[in-house]
Amino acid sequence: MNLSFLTPEIIQILVAAVFGLSLLTQLIFYFLLYSRVSLRNNKIPVIINQPPVSIIICAKNEEENLRNFLPKILGQQYPVFEVIVVNDCSHDNTELLLVELKSRYKHLKSTLIKEDAKFSHGKKLALTIGIKAASYEHLLLTDADCEPASENWLALMQRNFTKEKSIVLGYGGYFREKGLLNNLIRYETMFIGMQYLAFAKAGLPYMGVGRNLAYKREIFFKNKGYASHLHLMSGDDDLFIQQAASSKNTTVEYSAEAQTRSIPKSSFSSWFRQKQRHLTTGLHYKGKIKFLIALEIITRYTLPGAFIYLLLNHFFINYLISLFAFRYLVFLIIIKLTMRNLNEKNLFLPSLIYDIFIPFINIAAIITNFAHSKKNKWR
Repeated sequence: MNLSFLTPEIIQILVAAVFGLSLLTQLIFYFLLYSRVSLRNNKIPVIINQPPVSIIICAKNEEENLRNFLPKILGQQYPVFEVIVVNDCSHDNTELLLVELKSRYKHLKSTLIKEDAKFSHGKKLALTIGIKAASYEHLLLTDADCEPASENWLALMQRNFTKEKSIVLGYGGYFREKGLLNNLIRYETMFIGMQYLAFAKAGLPYMGVGRNLAYKREIFFKNKGYASHLHLMSGDDDLFIQQAASSKNTTVEYSAEAQTRSIPKSSFSSWFRQKQRHLTTGLHYKGKIKFLIALEIITRYTLPGAFIYLLLNHFFINYLISLFAFRYLVFLIIIKLTMRNLNEKNLFLPSLIYDIFIPFINIAAIITNFAHSKKNKWR
């Protein structure tokens, strides 16, 4: 192929075009999309007429977490609700703890899945059993290691249900601890939260988190539960929302008192394995969502790449630096406001590094997933 027409001047123009398109794309994402989560989420008053709710929690060897966090869920300020804990083949004293707690909290119920050597299952079966055991139409899902931010968590999530809105996406963050890993985990969780909440507010809901997610039972059964992705280990939250949510039936709730906090992974290897598991579901997202997410990530790299090339070639340096700095100024403003709304701290300056670094971790997780799948097929 003859590429003699690609003179240095032509290459500069092409790279400048890449820079301009990348900058425009990034600004569209931050101004028109992510900025939606930088706005306060407190316009909806807590309604007086509050229908009963079933809170579903799956627990596998979660005795300590249930002891620490379950009383705070049982102590929610709400007129009528039940808490259903599905004891999923626990080997610890989870069942004894549940018996003890049920003697003190009459609205606590539990069901037990016994271990079967011939049959293995994941969280989706436990959730399905919990949902079928629920007495009420409105469901609120969380995890055993989750702590509600306040005693109004249930009421604030519940306030968003209407005749039209049958799915409520909440925010579930992680406890703040010392160390770089905790900082990294919390930033990525915040960014993902900003992303899926913003997409939902823009009418493109594609995921939620099982740590803080509410929907009506009829939605679950109408979509045949998790049948379409039962073969996958994960997806009880994002892939279910992918198939059940729409711009008309979905809303979001991320006010400070309506959030949850969970225990983060304590080692990079365990967090990386968690990411590998979660990223397997991304391949099953709708084409439009995959395109938009990929576009944001790609332009996050083509922008600084084109900037460095043009800078080295002295291409309108003053304008170049001003435009490049403007993108990061917008980024920092949106991140700061999102930190305020999602109640995350100490992430402002590190975000400049994580913005570039985290996609590399995701790519590494995707590559290792692909390598493992090929290896298993060969065997």
